[in-house]
Amino acid sequence: MAGTSREQQEPGARRADFGFRRVPAEEHPSLVRGVFDSVAGRYDLMNDLMSGGLHRLWKQALIDWLAPRDGLVLADIAAGTGDIAIRALERVTRRGGAAEAILCDPNESMLRIARDRCIDAGMVRGPRIVCCAAEALALPDRVAGACTISFGLRNATDRPAALAEMRRILAPGGHFLCLEFSPAVLPALAPLYDAYSYNVLPWLGEHVADDRDSYRYLAESIRRFPAPGALAGEMREAGFGNVHWRAMSAGIVALHSGWRT
Repeated sequence: MAGTSREQQEPGARRADFGFRRVPAEEHPSLVRGVFDSVAGRYDLMNDLMSGGLHRLWKQALIDWLAPRDGLVLADIAAGTGDIAIRALERVTRRGGAAEAILCDPNESMLRIARDRCIDAGMVRGPRIVCCAAEALALPDRVAGACTISFGLRNATDRPAALAEMRRILAPGGHFLCLEFSPAVLPALAPLYDAYSYNVLPWLGEHVADDRDSYRYLAESIRRFPAPGALAGEMREAGFGNVHWRAMSAGIVALHSGWRT
């Protein structure tokens, strides 16, 4: 029949959100990889420009809640350019301790930058680096005492599978922390935030990273992400206990905490 969509033709076919588009789930990982391959070289600069430097405070809040200690094994998922792991390791070493980090990301281009940043930070041995998606972590069960994901969960093709995998790699009593943009911005701020997201972000992407579309995807992917209370529910369904979350910067971001019991 003319005009019949592929989703209608294949009612059992899995779909995933890529921004405001619904795409076949098998195509989603390559589309997301394309975004980050394109922006990797300017990723850290764009984070500073987009957030006015606030992303540093948000990540510091994650590290404060994590409270990394001597002997910690940290798995940082969707690790990007490695700033969460570097912050955690530096906090431990400043206090005379030692910790290990495992950086997982599906983008080799991002992981190459992370490796270089670790070397620049004086980490001669450096973290272990593994190229894999959050939904299929190439790590053993119960390998980590803590697991973090920062601004990466909304890019997962299958969020419940990613949450289940991150719980799997945690040892009993292990701590999970998720820092992510939230669609639950304070109503009074929403019109200004929308104008910034749909106009300024793509403009910055075009003029700084030479990639307008990737930063339009960023704005759209935030709107498709669940509100903090809904994400807390998904974490509980994945088996995390003692789940809590806090909103920051008028609801622009949310930081979720859960534990493997």
